[in-house]
Amino acid sequence: MAKSELSGKVQTVLGVIEGAELGITLTHEHLLINGVSLFSEPAGASDKYLAYEPVGWHNLSWLRYNPYANLDNMKLLDEQEAIDEATLYKRVGGNTLVDVTTIGIGRDPEALARISRATGLNVIMGAGFYTGASHIKETADRTEEDLASQMVRDIEVGVGINAIKAGLIGEIGCSWPLQDVERKVLRAAAMAQKETGACLSVHPGRSRHAPSDVVEILRKAGADLSRVILCHTDVRVRDHNERLKLLETGCTLEYDLWGWEGHFPTYWMADDYLDLPNDTQRIYEIISLIEEGHIGQIVLSHDICCKTRRVKYGGWGYVHLLRYIVPMMLQRGMTREQIDNIMVQNPRRLLCFA
Repeated sequence: MAKSELSGKVQTVLGVIEGAELGITLTHEHLLINGVSLFSEPAGASDKYLAYEPVGWHNLSWLRYNPYANLDNMKLLDEQEAIDEATLYKRVGGNTLVDVTTIGIGRDPEALARISRATGLNVIMGAGFYTGASHIKETADRTEEDLASQMVRDIEVGVGINAIKAGLIGEIGCSWPLQDVERKVLRAAAMAQKETGACLSVHPGRSRHAPSDVVEILRKAGADLSRVILCHTDVRVRDHNERLKLLETGCTLEYDLWGWEGHFPTYWMADDYLDLPNDTQRIYEIISLIEEGHIGQIVLSHDICCKTRRVKYGGWGYVHLLRYIVPMMLQRGMTREQIDNIMVQNPRRLLCFA
């Protein structure tokens, strides 16, 4: 389907729909993911043993401190489990879920289509590539034009024998410091965005400096920054003035780690530390951004990418925002109209093709 035909519409794994059909939307989730490249083996001998155990009630306490140090925790491979967890979101009023699992971390178009049919949710699939650690060797040898053309094909032609089509670009994965191949993929993503009119979602590297670096690369590559989502800003950008600087570029800030509070694993961070806010802090930060006039540049999600963040394993699941956070927002002075802006209208603007 050409860009002109997609303009103003949304492309799900089951086909094209009108933007008005999106409803409440989570803009950054993983229904299925093979996160082997995210796994960090611990150094200690006893921890190494725990690193290769299946996730279960006996090791959940250890996993609270070491979520990425257990290989099984980084694999969401069970389709029925994904259906069960996503159905909980549907039951509390959810309509749409964006699966930003890209090439390198197990994108599965056929399974996403089956999950969409089984749950009745709109599921939108991403196009593109994750971080350099997840790339096959040949990716580094490809040109920007070749990488961009693959993203365009995923949107316009589709993936696999059933030609299941992507509905946005991303999440494009970036490390810190950026690898050369990741810079190339970012520029290719900007090219694909210009050709398709798609929204572009970017995972900045784990440093407070990464988001502005990514935005500058995309700006120079000619991306439409008003259609760029910066993922994980609730952990990457802890300074209010820095958030405002990013918003001045036109991009959208995604608060997508709701339910995860305290700290990021220190062995994952390029900085000395980056503390996670708690959910109440996130709400007050959003209220401040609204008061500054940026209600149209905020989207929300959970980024559930490991077992321990799912309900089955004692986590909050995809229901956390609707079941718990929205009532907290209302208690703290946000209005239904403001919440609707953030969870319905902003995703609609971004996910409808330009």
